[in-house]
Amino acid sequence: MADAGFTTLRQFSFTTRPYLAVDDATGEPIGLDDLDIRVGWMLDLIAGAEAELISRLWQPATFDVLATGRDSHGRALPKHGQVAAARLGWTPRYPDGVYAPSRVTRVVTAQAMATLRTLTYRDTAIASLSNRFDPETGRLSAPSCAAEYVPSGYARGVRRQLIARTRRIDDPDSRAAQSARMRITDVQAPPRTSAMARLSAADRQLAHLTVTDAAMMLTVTLPTTAAPEGRAQWRRVRVTAAIPKHLHRRPISEWHLPTLVLDHRGLLLRCAATEAVPAADVTSGTTAVGVDWSPSTLGAAATAAENPDGLSSDYRGFTYDDRGLGTKLSRLQTEGQLLHRKAARLTRLAATAPPDVRAQLEAKIAVLDDHRTAVGVKRGRINRELAFHFARQVTDYAESAGAQVIAVEDLTTLETRGHGRVNNNRAAQSARRKAVDALSHTAAGVGIAVVAVPARGSSAQCPGCNEPLARPGGYHTAWCPGCQVGGNRDHVAGVNLAKRALLGKGTATRRRGRLPAIQVAEHAPVRKARDKTSPTPSRPRHRRVRRSLPTATPRMGVTPKQHVPAPQASVWDTVQPVTPQRVTGSREAHPSPTPATSVVASMRSM
Repeated sequence: MADAGFTTLRQFSFTTRPYLAVDDATGEPIGLDDLDIRVGWMLDLIAGAEAELISRLWQPATFDVLATGRDSHGRALPKHGQVAAARLGWTPRYPDGVYAPSRVTRVVTAQAMATLRTLTYRDTAIASLSNRFDPETGRLSAPSCAAEYVPSGYARGVRRQLIARTRRIDDPDSRAAQSARMRITDVQAPPRTSAMARLSAADRQLAHLTVTDAAMMLTVTLPTTAAPEGRAQWRRVRVTAAIPKHLHRRPISEWHLPTLVLDHRGLLLRCAATEAVPAADVTSGTTAVGVDWSPSTLGAAATAAENPDGLSSDYRGFTYDDRGLGTKLSRLQTEGQLLHRKAARLTRLAATAPPDVRAQLEAKIAVLDDHRTAVGVKRGRINRELAFHFARQVTDYAESAGAQVIAVEDLTTLETRGHGRVNNNRAAQSARRKAVDALSHTAAGVGIAVVAVPARGSSAQCPGCNEPLARPGGYHTAWCPGCQVGGNRDHVAGVNLAKRALLGKGTATRRRGRLPAIQVAEHAPVRKARDKTSPTPSRPRHRRVRRSLPTATPRMGVTPKQHVPAPQASVWDTVQPVTPQRVTGSREAHPSPTPATSVVASMRSM
């Protein structure tokens, strides 16, 4: 745990929805449906201008400037995207006759610069890999310096694109010329951006926030028409939203302007805040919890402690139970891949079909794309809930063990392979990255540090003698005949990860925007403790649904059936229902989208 009295600041996010909207000038209430329409007009203007700006800047010269971080006069570019775009002269364009305030233009340029700066790393990696690519052999040469290093998984994807590009060229000289110095603009089209408005890029003239005990009031300038022609058609609106109950007594020092998004339920406010949490110290930890990513479940954990006579562990761990959500995610992944293959096949057929048939196929492709998007949204929602539930379980386990450090495998060096194509793909698309972020956020609330340690050999080497482990019971078991220790493969890997965190705590490096990392895996024998040192994780049972059954007189000589309600196999059972707020204005009930499964079944007859 952290030292008493020391705190640090961290940012977190939450979402809320408005329940009241008032015109700031007249004080008249505005219906929530009208509020959604006016917000939609502003988001359409921002999304259109952002897409036009990115398309206009989609050229190698743009990424050259962003890679150097210098303007034409050699000055360093500011870190704020809207200020850097103004210095470079990158301004968006709006449709003829449409007026947008300068603060809206700041929002557009800030979002566009964030996208382009993110893709600059990709452009540099693609250019480096294309220089190292040999079109004759189809191989990549070894990097000559540390700046040319890219993750192996990303390098394999770019290599496949380079091979496919060279196969389309018959002339060897042209093939070598085309493969040299390829850029991101040669590989992909300008990215599509989401319709949103990050109000944090503007000042009080566009939006400002006022927070009370249980509600927040956002004053924002919105258009009164789809194509505003002047300043008079932009009016200020006061939007009131409830603050979630779990934030009422948190030590929050600052509230930040939200991001406006429209979904199927209407306006959604994605808010952020800064709070004070106990400071975590990696170097003073004597007990660590190692988290191993498992192919069968999301992860498993085990503990290791540092004593005066060395390291010790009871080699007993905790395996996370996802309660069937992993199976559901696999089903949704298979369903999304089916929709993708179906849409790709219809796209190939539509390329050579007559005009009337092509129109029918394009309509079916649009339906498939909509339902594939719906499947992706559902997967993202389940992944987020799964990640935070996993983070809560592991944090409680570490807090019960008295651990000061949680060690996770470094995801940049972790690749899923050797389990077959289906299992590799399924594990590669799991919510590991979200789980790491959720674990870092949840553990920081109780003063526990999360560090990244090397992943290689954690499941294959003995924590005691560092020799290869035997598999007497199959893949999921591990045993060391020399040390006479073993058990579950994932629990043994958790002991190895916790050991690496304790041994390398003095060499941990802090990276901006990333977890503290330990680069070298040191070894010291971990003896098996005679007593149980790790806590027994709690197994919360699901709430059972009790329904009243109709009374019926059983027939004589017949044993009546016992009706036992099934448990609710979902982590959402632990979520408290939100008390409905007072709603002012009219909002139509939005129908729920049609499940994607029925669409797939209807498309199979085509």
